[in-house]
Amino acid sequence: MRVFAIADPHLSRLHPKPMTVFGPAWAGHPEAFFRGWRRVVGPEDLVLVPGDISWAMRLGEALPDLLDLAALPGKKVLLKGNHDYWWPSISRLRAVLPPGMYALQNDALVLEGVAVAGTRGWQYPPETEEEARVFAREVERLKLSLKALEGQDYRKLVVAFHFPPFGPKGEASPLLELAAEAGPQAIVYGHLHGADPERLPQAYRGIPLHLVAADVLRFRPKLVLTNDLY
Repeated sequence: MRVFAIADPHLSRLHPKPMTVFGPAWAGHPEAFFRGWRRVVGPEDLVLVPGDISWAMRLGEALPDLLDLAALPGKKVLLKGNHDYWWPSISRLRAVLPPGMYALQNDALVLEGVAVAGTRGWQYPPETEEEARVFAREVERLKLSLKALEGQDYRKLVVAFHFPPFGPKGEASPLLELAAEAGPQAIVYGHLHGADPERLPQAYRGIPLHLVAADVLRFRPKLVLTNDLY
């Protein structure tokens, strides 16, 4: 099993929203997203989708987008992004997800020896008291996610965020520090559109940092772990 990641699908089947207003990199979306996925992901692979999955406002409106994702090759792990207003309680969401699609919230998942933990994250450093409260809550959520792995048997770990876990100058946030302490083999994040990955931190404490926003990847999921799990 190989592990890929791609964030920010920004799907909108019921109420199509042209993404080209955000720049020419989005030309051909969403067809380019589905085509790129099929070109690199196999049926036995795992794909992390850390946030901004659908523009929908309610779960019922997001279901067509979730089913479109489910129809693609591989197993999928979803995390919430800042635009996923449709995301309901985790129990309600999991009740409607098709087989092979998982959602994380305050917990973690182990599949075939690979553990996946993470949380949405938030802007760092916070600029207001409210943002500071939101960020502190995300730190607690990551603690819960990593704690859920205690006692579980896994060989490799990926930690996923929607927001980058560092500041504008590349300074590590408490989320990145906490993730690094867990000893993952990879950390992935999205949210940054039109960014140049070469100008962003490539690693922290020797752990690779992967920007996986869909437009940056030109809609091809990025391989973040090989199938050599031992």
